[in-house]
Amino acid sequence: MGPSERLGSSFGAAAAAYAEHRPDYAQDAVRWALRPAPGLRVLDLGAGTGKLTAALVAAGAEVTAVEPDPAMLAELRRALPGVRALPGSAESIPLAEASVDVVLAGNAMHWFDMAVAGPEIARVLAPGGVLAGLWNVIDDRIAWVTGLAHVSGSAAIGPRDTRGSWRAATADMHLPRTGVARFGSPEQAEFAHGQRRTADSLVATLATRAGMLVMSEQEREATLGRIRTFLANTPETASGEFTLPMLTGVLRTRRL
Repeated sequence: MGPSERLGSSFGAAAAAYAEHRPDYAQDAVRWALRPAPGLRVLDLGAGTGKLTAALVAAGAEVTAVEPDPAMLAELRRALPGVRALPGSAESIPLAEASVDVVLAGNAMHWFDMAVAGPEIARVLAPGGVLAGLWNVIDDRIAWVTGLAHVSGSAAIGPRDTRGSWRAATADMHLPRTGVARFGSPEQAEFAHGQRRTADSLVATLATRAGMLVMSEQEREATLGRIRTFLANTPETASGEFTLPMLTGVLRTRRL
């Protein structure tokens, strides 16, 4: 198993913590991602514990969730028992041709092997259907957030996790532009968001990052210790609840 596969498969062991501590998605971002789809049959691909799935259900969509990790899928089914939730992956989607109008992926598309997943996504999308990836990122225009990113290191706050980096890291995702399975030019947008946290719950959130999950226990505790010290000595985060400034970034394209 290569480094990317190891990171991508690391979440199952922390499924309950992921469900508890990871943020949801800005509602405006979800609405923008869904337009201009021809209908509301939506596939949440790489659905995890259902953070995005829940927002899609609230928006009135007919949602199918597909997730490869059994522990994450079990958590999704527990939280959203009314949602059709299936085992599968972006490279092998258990749906029929042209059976959905939208395919969305929340903090997941960067794990897909798009050489395989692109044609497979195009297969299940109806003509004119929308493909969109959503990423929650921290707003590093804020001074203390920049300091947090520096102290945390790339294992906790990686190359797609800040406003300053997500656009470059997700600008294309190697979408197919030729052949039968073609997508149009992608467009990007970002939407204000935030998550209410305490120092302890923010540490717990960062501990669910893939890079943290694959660390040795000693490395992980050392990194979390540095983060705790930073938060305890930063006026904005030293006591009580605060809002972690965030954005939901969206990459959207259409099946041609």
